Amino acid sequence: MTAFAIEVSGLHKSFGKTAVLKGLDLSVPAGAIFALLGPNGAGKTTLIHILSTLVAPDEGAARIAGHDVVRARNEVKRSISLTGQFAAVDEMLTGEENLRMMCRLSGLSGAESRVRSAELLRQFELEAAAGKRARTYSGGMRRRLDLAISLIASRPVLFLDEPTTGLDTISRRALWDMILRLKEHGITVFLTTQYLEEADELADRIAVINGGRIVAEGTAEELKARVGGEVIEFRDAADELLASIPTSGSAADVRKTLNEMAGLFPEGTRIGIRKPSMDDVFVALTGNYTNSADKKEAAIS
Repeated sequence: MTAFAIEVSGLHKSFGKTAVLKGLDLSVPAGAIFALLGPNGAGKTTLIHILSTLVAPDEGAARIAGHDVVRARNEVKRSISLTGQFAAVDEMLTGEENLRMMCRLSGLSGAESRVRSAELLRQFELEAAAGKRARTYSGGMRRRLDLAISLIASRPVLFLDEPTTGLDTISRRALWDMILRLKEHGITVFLTTQYLEEADELADRIAVINGGRIVAEGTAEELKARVGGEVIEFRDAADELLASIPTSGSAADVRKTLNEMAGLFPEGTRIGIRKPSMDDVFVALTGNYTNSADKKEAAIS
């Protein structure tokens, strides 16, 4: 029988007259990386706030490592670590000073704090910058320091709320590697993200939230299979995407789609066929578009 680190059943939450979560259900296996995708305002951060005991639900139940988030808040807090959307470090302190301070606040002795800080600086590749003030760190370094701080105490569940927002591609991928290493140590990672590639690369399972409900859940490949067999792309001479049309993958459906789209594009338009991506899943399940090119697709299709 699968052990679940996180269990949510019938969760409701409203702020005033605005219903944010509407009967949400999900389960996260222990030791897995679980990604929650959804457009802005879908309820991702509200769910994390409930699971981390920062906000109480109106209805329903949620359990972390077997502890109810309402009736056993202290036990839940001892079972989780949380990193929010923005790095919460003291910019006037060095990286090492930030870590030592948080170690002492977590109840470690001075000697224990020095040892644990050194371990985390090494683990998150910050040893060379340990003596530099955090205000001099790059965005990626700050996020690594923030993640290191959240892992001072060994907790079985880690919540990451859009952990790579604002990072460049190199910093984002470096943080991905660190998140994967946390899984190797048996930590359950629950992350929210708007980067679809991030969920595709990292997550064992992905859930898509829209309008306060989970509208789909599965592996990346299972979700892509829901979109269709193949996607036809139309690109102009500058290789800019004009439209992206999912098909069943059959020759008949591809031919039908090409016939329907004939004449809609200028001369010189190139056609390509590819497998579905998480972007296609996101659009199909939420009706939201992740960039301006996607919006063009909506207008054409």
